[in-house]
Amino acid sequence: EMAESSSLPSWFPAAVGFLLGGFFLWLADKIIPHVHPTSPMKDAEGIKPENKRRSTLLVLAITLHNIPEGLAIGVAFGAVAAGFPSASLPAAIALAIGIGIQNLPEGTAVAMPLRRDGMSRRKSFLYGQFSGMVEPISAVVGVLAVTFMTPLLPFALSFAAGAMIFVVVEEVIPGSQENGNKDLASICLMLGFAVMMILDVAFG
Repeated sequence: EMAESSSLPSWFPAAVGFLLGGFFLWLADKIIPHVHPTSPMKDAEGIKPENKRRSTLLVLAITLHNIPEGLAIGVAFGAVAAGFPSASLPAAIALAIGIGIQNLPEGTAVAMPLRRDGMSRRKSFLYGQFSGMVEPISAVVGVLAVTFMTPLLPFALSFAAGAMIFVVVEEVIPGSQENGNKDLASICLMLGFAVMMILDVAFG
């Protein structure tokens, strides 16, 4: 609605924001040293990952995933605070709940490999928790950006969407298909969509 009321073509904020979100995550993926939970150290990515410990690289990998999630939550609540007509508090809460649910296995994906590598239970747990610290920070950034720069809302919404889609296509889906888990991964994907649709309808 805001995009249509501006002087720009209505498709412009959605397209540009979406592409910028994907580009931002692509750039971060190339720069920030990280390794994914199911990958060996030789497959670490980013700048000079060999200079970092595996625990640090694992945390940074999940941190990358959490940036767009935090932005999405922040933008959703920021849109409510800015009085955007199509934004609603129940929908923002539903989004936060949905992302919160998937954060549980995400933290486990950090803690379990570290525990398997010999790290203590306490430290493994703390590293898993630490990997999610960037999410509330990103959420605050999203809220502030939308609240104080309302015209950016269409760009911010599509930016968060582009960043999340990039992460899903680049990392999550390929990783879920490894080790013969294609059927299970597909079933879980469908269940995840169903949960989000239920939350959207129940809170929307």
